[in-house]
Amino acid sequence: MGRVTAPPRPPHRDVRLLGLVALGGAVGSALRYAAAAALPADASWWPWPTFAVNVVGAFALGLLLEAAAVRGPETVRLRRVRLFAGTGVLGGFTTYSSLALEVHVLVMHQLWAGAAAYAAGSLVLGTVAAVLGIAVGRRTRPSTPGRRLSKVPR
Repeated sequence: MGRVTAPPRPPHRDVRLLGLVALGGAVGSALRYAAAAALPADASWWPWPTFAVNVVGAFALGLLLEAAAVRGPETVRLRRVRLFAGTGVLGGFTTYSSLALEVHVLVMHQLWAGAAAYAAGSLVLGTVAAVLGIAVGRRTRPSTPGRRLSKVPR
């Protein structure tokens, strides 16, 4: 009789992949902190650091995911890059929880127009940035056809 093999683990149960996401999240969070230090916010009006980070992050995520998609089926390497850079780095870099807190602070200071403009501007420009990232990613050239895996081992 042949050897019985266990079914592959789903990605969210693979400790190595979780480690890549955690490492990427640490890198992204450090980058976000550096951006906040470089772009001090005017607390009375507009939270520029969070706004800039979220728009740049939306563009980068659109670019990364589309550039990965045009390369064809997901390989083991591509999955690792996507999880590290997309879920990890860009997930740690962007900060929609800070956006929600900053909208709340603006509302508490009765800066209604600022809160509405900040929330709407973040969502609209974030979406536009993601679409632009997708458009740029679509223009990337697929890598040289090499060995592709039909199913990505987990």
